[in-house]
Amino acid sequence: METAADFIDHLSDADGIAFGDGIGSHGRSGGATGGGDEELGDMTFFMSNYAKEALKMMFMMRSHHMLTDVTLEVEQETFQAHKVVLSAASPYFKAMFTGGLKECEMSRVKLQGVCPTAMARILFFMYTGHIRVTEVTVCQLLPAATMFQVPNVIEACCAFLERQLDPTNAIGIANFAEQHGCETLKQKANQFIERNFTKICHEDEFLELSVIQLISLIRKDELNVQAERDVYDAVLKWVKHDEDNRYPKMEHILYAVRCQLLTPSFLKEQMKTCNVLRRAPACREYLAKIFEDLTLHKRPAVKERKPNTTRMIFVAGGYFRHSLDMLEGYNVDDKVWITLPKLTVPRSGLGAAFLKGTFYAVGGRNNSPGSSYDSDWVDRYNPISETWGPCSPMSVPRNRVGVAVMDELLYAVGGSAGSEYHSTVEYYDPELDRWTLVQPMHSKRLGVGVAVVNRLLYAIGGFDGRERLSSVECYHPENNEWTAVPSMQHGRSGAGVAALHQHIYVVGGFDGTRQLETVERYDTELQSWEMVAPVRIARSALSLTVLDGRLYAMGGYDGQNFLAIVEVYDPATNVWTEGTPLTSGRSGHASAVIYTPSCISSYMESLNISDDAKNGKKGERRTGGGSDDGPTNRQAMECVSSSSSNSRVAGPGGRSCADNIPINVHDDSELMNALCTHVEGTCLKMPYVMTPPETVKEAPSSESDFAMETDSSLCEDESDDPESAETIPLEGVPPPEVPPVNECQQRSVPRKSKCLIKRKASAVWNDEHCPLVRLKRQITCFVSSIVSPPSSSSGCCNGSTAQAKEPASDPGSYSSSQAASFRSKDMFS
Repeated sequence: METAADFIDHLSDADGIAFGDGIGSHGRSGGATGGGDEELGDMTFFMSNYAKEALKMMFMMRSHHMLTDVTLEVEQETFQAHKVVLSAASPYFKAMFTGGLKECEMSRVKLQGVCPTAMARILFFMYTGHIRVTEVTVCQLLPAATMFQVPNVIEACCAFLERQLDPTNAIGIANFAEQHGCETLKQKANQFIERNFTKICHEDEFLELSVIQLISLIRKDELNVQAERDVYDAVLKWVKHDEDNRYPKMEHILYAVRCQLLTPSFLKEQMKTCNVLRRAPACREYLAKIFEDLTLHKRPAVKERKPNTTRMIFVAGGYFRHSLDMLEGYNVDDKVWITLPKLTVPRSGLGAAFLKGTFYAVGGRNNSPGSSYDSDWVDRYNPISETWGPCSPMSVPRNRVGVAVMDELLYAVGGSAGSEYHSTVEYYDPELDRWTLVQPMHSKRLGVGVAVVNRLLYAIGGFDGRERLSSVECYHPENNEWTAVPSMQHGRSGAGVAALHQHIYVVGGFDGTRQLETVERYDTELQSWEMVAPVRIARSALSLTVLDGRLYAMGGYDGQNFLAIVEVYDPATNVWTEGTPLTSGRSGHASAVIYTPSCISSYMESLNISDDAKNGKKGERRTGGGSDDGPTNRQAMECVSSSSSNSRVAGPGGRSCADNIPINVHDDSELMNALCTHVEGTCLKMPYVMTPPETVKEAPSSESDFAMETDSSLCEDESDDPESAETIPLEGVPPPEVPPVNECQQRSVPRKSKCLIKRKASAVWNDEHCPLVRLKRQITCFVSSIVSPPSSSSGCCNGSTAQAKEPASDPGSYSSSQAASFRSKDMFS
């Protein structure tokens, strides 16, 4: 006869259970151990619905006080229960009833530190596995679940609070989580605070922070601010909330603000006009010392913040057979390119930068079929609203211009207007929407590279109309002067230039005869140049940007092909590696880095959902409010609907927060129908399912000679006449017999008649301006590009290069003085 111990051993030896309609079985047979012994069978059955039925029966027995052996007293109310159920569900009760305490023999136990409502809900969970969390009860339920050590209820409360995170209550939720030892919720709330600091600093909770809490917050590297001025203004607002008591602490707080990243003009204004600083002489002295260091261009003793948000590289415009109007973003974390709203006008040879959360596209040339002109336009793109808007134009058109940001001002350096090369420099003040000319450079520079280190603007290389320059000039904003610094080893134009720490890197370019693969690095402290590892492919007219301590060299022209290749340089190893290529080959584009706002994160989330749907994964999502994992990361949690699903939750401070997210109902049918009658109202539904957007079929368009070779989402209808574009030849091409036509000299009439009409037309409402329609089309094209790759003729999509039909002799720059009627396909920036 088989003993109980043998039966348990058989269960533990089982290596698999087959599940069916509520019944599972596991069988095995033993071989004969002696002559004549019959073969024996052994099967174990598992009833999947047994636990549910048992819980349901125990709940019914408790409701009718059947076999209950303990009465819990909570304030004036009593609750009948079974000790075995309480002990199984809670280590707190297990220790009480099995640990030799006096409660072991008691049939009536009085509980302290818990309210009747919370006790009732926790008991309901112990017998059913269901818990209802509302904005009213969560602040009572979480402390009770923590005291009784019921982890599932703690997870449910934390998941609920996480989804209620809002600028009005995030600080309160973070403090609440810390008080009750909910580390995951505390981490998510702090992450939300970091990402939404500029909104949270305007809320009452922020003004009630203690000095220690404030300093701890503003010290974080992950604080998501567009400029350090946002942090300084938040501190000043906190002090002014209770100025008499708080201004003596201003000095200690300022040490946590990275004042070395403020502009000298702002510091000067604050020292002159701020009443709080007048009451704190030590603060004035501290800021005066920083002001002196900044004007002396000393290296800052603090590092820039690195917000804990998605990082993206924006790439705008460019040239392939004609000027491009595309704007794309590269998600460094997901290694995915996405398509963003197009430029208002196609342009190549433009400059770009991010300033105070806005992307600026500056100057360039519109070399399209039927028109060719240099531009003085400046457009700005708001990543939050996903819209383009115009800025005041520059003083002159600037094609192949150098653009950089210094002291929260946008500098435009050099470039050309037709046959006129510029040595002039001007800066744009976004607050005044005004351009101001400064001292011009000593040399005219087309295709110049610019970089800023320690508040000094460097202009590197370029083409002056006669030769490629190796000279470098440095602009001092204090005295409005340009000074010469050591020259490069090789003259070049159209190089990629970027600053990383105290070094300036110059990548590739064109030396007048060929494209270069060499890379030079300038040490601004030692004032010396050195060669570092070359790029794999020689090229010019590329873009170079810095992210996470690495250089990204993107696109360009190698003398025959327009490149889509991206190479990434790590200064620590002095090695270039291949990165995710551009969606199409191009040259003369511009790039800049942004820390993503919510709109792009939502778009990336939509792409992920679309991929999941295609792979058959339904019901998965990325949680908002800084959360990537819902409560299901540890255990499947069934959540049910609430009558207050559209209400707001009040945080511990009594303020309301964001509306709940729309969600789908998850029912537990029979059991919940029986159990919900014992609970007031209905229950909260927490997970939701996002449905992939409907696919949108775009009308096919015939491919023209000027059609950009890229995915279908970027194609536009263009003129079929390849001769219709008025272009300017490349450098190295013999001058034509026909005198050149400088369209920039005739810009008063043609520019208004052509450019402004296009500009106004772009503002007319159509489906392209609807974010939902754009999103659907972009997702459709994204999916279709995977399912049905472009044909081999579109080389820019299928590989790292796009073959030009007629290779030009000069990739990186061209002379407007050598103008003639060349085909548009020979033209690039």
